[in-house]
Amino acid sequence: MTTAAEKPVRHKPDEVDQRLLNALQAGIALDRRPFLGIADAVGISEDEVLARMQVLKDAQIIRQVSAIFDTRALGYESTLVAASYPEDGLFDAAAIINGHPGVSHNYRRTHHFNMWFTLAVEPDARLSLEETLDILARETGATSMRILPTITLYKINVQLDMTGENGNVARAEPMAPPQRGDGVAPTPEDQQAILILQQDLPLVPEPFQVWADEAGMPVDELLAKAQELQDRTVMRRFAAVLNHRKAGFGANGMAVWKVPADQVDDFGSRMATFRSVSHCYKRPTYDDWPYSLFTMVHAKSKDACEETIAALAEEAGLGDDDYAVLYSTFEFKKVRLKYYSPEYRAWEDLAIAGKPLPTG
Repeated sequence: MTTAAEKPVRHKPDEVDQRLLNALQAGIALDRRPFLGIADAVGISEDEVLARMQVLKDAQIIRQVSAIFDTRALGYESTLVAASYPEDGLFDAAAIINGHPGVSHNYRRTHHFNMWFTLAVEPDARLSLEETLDILARETGATSMRILPTITLYKINVQLDMTGENGNVARAEPMAPPQRGDGVAPTPEDQQAILILQQDLPLVPEPFQVWADEAGMPVDELLAKAQELQDRTVMRRFAAVLNHRKAGFGANGMAVWKVPADQVDDFGSRMATFRSVSHCYKRPTYDDWPYSLFTMVHAKSKDACEETIAALAEEAGLGDDDYAVLYSTFEFKKVRLKYYSPEYRAWEDLAIAGKPLPTG
């Protein structure tokens, strides 16, 4: 898969880097010295953890180290969107789509619906999700656009197995679907902490102290609020997010499944046990989109991806006509959402006034 990003420093992770990346993805403790626990888990010193992380960030293998929030738990409305464009207009359309601050992921995929992006709108948005998409469809000349919100979430857990010890078809014990917050709207104090915690963590021994000093608050207060948000499942975890392609996982396959309506929950729960499956959702169907179950598979090669998907099909007892695999061939955009950003209102101001929309 190609990308428009600048070339990073070249670096091939060694065995220690691989173990470090696995540990960082699993989660970083909300402690004054969070990298000490990572150092113990990997078997190296804290100084070496920080030095290796800097190299991995310079190589763009680590995208960011920060809190990973549940967008819906914060009151945002969000959806996956499938859109269709003529190939000669695809990149111009992507630039306009990317200009919306609520678009965090946008890919070209191998299908008639050749653009797939995620969109989130703020809790107090003046334009609804549907109104926003109507504007984007009109301004980009989409030939068709389908809204595919999550109906049921079976799994969301992006943790790339850097060491390869688990194999392509390894499975974990079945788990209950993830909690998505406690239904309580974030308070102003919560929002203040979220604005801090969504930043990229400084690579110093006491990074939370740096943030607390900048915010003019005691570090223990910041850590306590972060732990509270995690306990409430508003924050899923505090961890490193990797650049899949630069980490060696070049095959990004979205396997979609035609499943009988009364069996979707059973199949979704079973498919979620495969370690190579990072996301598993139930989504709505349309006349031109019959697939209700979505699974994301990340692997180091297309063959490895196909091996996992074949195992999923066998597990569900589904044939070749019952599923499709859409591979990403270009990354138009992949960023972390910035919550409570003034960019949302600025975009709406332009859209409501009928002015040209920004590009990204």
